[in-house]
Amino acid sequence: MNLVNLESVSHAYGPKPLLGEVSLGIEAGDRIGVVGRNGDGKTTLISVIAGTVKPHGGRVTHTRGLRIGVLSQGDDLDPTLAVRQVVLADRAEHEWAGDQAVREILANLLGDIELSAKVGELSGGERRRTALARLLIEEHDLVILDEPTNHLDIEAIAWLAKHLSGRRSALLVVTHDRWFLDEVATRTWEVVDGTVQRYEGGYAAYVLAKAERARVAQATEDRRQNLMRKEIAWLRRGPPARTSKPKFRIDAAQALIANEPPARDTVELVKFASARLGKTVYDLDDVTLHAGGPGQGPLVLDRCTWQFGPGDRVGLIGVNGSGKSSVLRLLADAVKADSGKVVRGKTVRLAHLSQELAELDPGRRVLETVEEIRQFIQVGKREWTASQLLERLGFRGDAQWKVVGDLSGGERRRLQLLRLLMDDPNVLLLDEPTNDLDIETLNELEDLLDAWPGTLILVSHDRYFLERVTDRSVALLGDGSLSLLPGGVDEYLQRRSSGTALTARAGSSPSGPSGTAAGEAGQEAAPSGPSAKELREAQKELSRLERQLNKISGRETTLHAAMADAASDYGRLASLDAELKDLHAQKESVELEWMELAERLGE
Repeated sequence: MNLVNLESVSHAYGPKPLLGEVSLGIEAGDRIGVVGRNGDGKTTLISVIAGTVKPHGGRVTHTRGLRIGVLSQGDDLDPTLAVRQVVLADRAEHEWAGDQAVREILANLLGDIELSAKVGELSGGERRRTALARLLIEEHDLVILDEPTNHLDIEAIAWLAKHLSGRRSALLVVTHDRWFLDEVATRTWEVVDGTVQRYEGGYAAYVLAKAERARVAQATEDRRQNLMRKEIAWLRRGPPARTSKPKFRIDAAQALIANEPPARDTVELVKFASARLGKTVYDLDDVTLHAGGPGQGPLVLDRCTWQFGPGDRVGLIGVNGSGKSSVLRLLADAVKADSGKVVRGKTVRLAHLSQELAELDPGRRVLETVEEIRQFIQVGKREWTASQLLERLGFRGDAQWKVVGDLSGGERRRLQLLRLLMDDPNVLLLDEPTNDLDIETLNELEDLLDAWPGTLILVSHDRYFLERVTDRSVALLGDGSLSLLPGGVDEYLQRRSSGTALTARAGSSPSGPSGTAAGEAGQEAAPSGPSAKELREAQKELSRLERQLNKISGRETTLHAAMADAASDYGRLASLDAELKDLHAQKESVELEWMELAERLGE
């Protein structure tokens, strides 16, 4: 059944046409992801479909009685109401408390928010989650979401993807989270140059299909150019010899990647990083850290020992409030540990991108703001000018001469990141660098980081970006340690769901009598597990194994660098290779022991 139909719809803001003669429709059961560069009209398109914006031309038709639920980037929540009133309206407590779907939404989106709290007292992220919970609890024929993963951690994003995939309503979602897009979308719309290009499948299928379209278009253009050259040659020297047309028989995906090198030349980058950084980057020795200062706020690290070496690319994972930003601030020397020692290498040249926007001179031009740091920078084997890097991160043409005071929040964040890169650091601490970046800019940033040598420690809820630019993951699981995750984000989610972490998500049951009752009922139904003492002992053993794996990984990095240096010394190379094989065998043994212990904890 057709739910919404657009016929020759046009819309513009000022002289720029965002939609030009667009015709498309949404059917019942469709799950559509909308992508495109910032400012190209994604939000305008969904606003026209939702009926909140009247297009300048064309017609939008809704089926009779259509129920549409919209999550916009702002909210209209009444600040005087309690969260319970906003989300549950006038539902009786016994009614919503007995509904498993409602309890699940509350637990996963509002588990750390008191239902009696006033909306006006909430942070921006909490208001966002409150609006999303209200929308999901209601029944709709079409759900329209504009950046729904903003302010959600990795665990909540995974839950939301599963929840949306199981709903019967049609879905239209604007998102820059490519993993989320792949999970929920069966079709992808790209808003570009006033048109909407349609593709089957999620993000991965969209990338392949778009590349194939480009290949076919290039082949068509090549044929046209060849025909023109032949015509010109014939006019000059007479009819050419008879030729046969080339046969285009190709597996598109394989052809696209056949000669593509790996994203990163790890050995080369580690060698360069080692030369610039030396052996020590950060050594944490028996460190205890609280989020609010010594002895204040939640415990983040409890007598933790860890090493970050040259060339390490580490993703730091944890739920909101677990202390990820606190760890980055500790490494940046912005906060002090309660106890223990943090050793920072003498050659470390640090750049720290926090979640706060640094002060920029509002009267300066964008290009001037970057060039005052440096006009040229070496990234990998190529030298880039400030203007070239600005273009790669979305400041094209006249945008480089915009006044900083006229930039949006997302543009300021891109500018801040670029200024950090231009300062030529050898250690990057990035706290949510993908906020407000569109997919095209994310791709450019990933490409830049692929060629950047040095130590990278990243906090991000963008799972695709996290897995794309880092080589290993560590987690804050609430037990005061940094836990190595050989299986990455999937392993983190498994450990969280199986209860391997000592502390669950804060307030995972809704507040109030029924929430408590639901929590107690869940406790009664849960099978008995290891005692608290056994859990502590097992966690200590897990931490020991993780420290051992970390040391092995550091030794692997050193051996790779040594092998790169000894490329022409075959005797030395054979010796190093033998040591590396022994190290791999040791690593497999320790990982097996770690997995067996983790499985016993999860039973």
